Amino acid sequence: MKRTEKKRKDIIDAAIEEFRAQGFLGAKTTSIAKRANVSSRTLYNHFESKEALFEAISEIMIERNGRMDPVPYDPDRDFVEQLKDALRQYVAVITEETALGLNRMVMSELIRDLDRSKKFFAETETHAYPITRLISEAMEAGVIRTADAGYATNQLLVLVKGFFFWPEFFLGETPTPASTLDDCVAMFMAHYTPDS
Repeated sequence: MKRTEKKRKDIIDAAIEEFRAQGFLGAKTTSIAKRANVSSRTLYNHFESKEALFEAISEIMIERNGRMDPVPYDPDRDFVEQLKDALRQYVAVITEETALGLNRMVMSELIRDLDRSKKFFAETETHAYPITRLISEAMEAGVIRTADAGYATNQLLVLVKGFFFWPEFFLGETPTPASTLDDCVAMFMAHYTPDS
């Protein structure tokens, strides 16, 4: 890693700590620079403002949440099992400790600032969930009925996140039994299984 890249990473790491500790409004660029062990001038050479830092962190969070590669449909495997495997992997990615910390930090600011929230969610709309490919290709293969794959993915992930992400996000634990994932998939399949 080049020296400038390391300084940029140190600044971002320090900003995450500062935003977590002070919130966006209470965070100070001088404190971020001090945490990163750089001068304020160096910080501003990398990021023109506290807002630019927050946007960079938001982008990192989106990228981390999308770290899982798109999942292709395998016609030689049972689709339900493929879907469950993909969902387990997705839950592991979004509930990983660093990902949760970033989500908590970013979400607290999005709740406070509606304009920033709109901008953030417009950005997330440009990123497809990794499970969308699996669902889309299964639709093309006739395994599930044809619909808008992005919409269908959102329906399924709202169920899954409700049981596996939000309890972890708010409570720091997942009291939901692992078998609940089977119920989420069964509900999805009940709606999307093609008519005979």
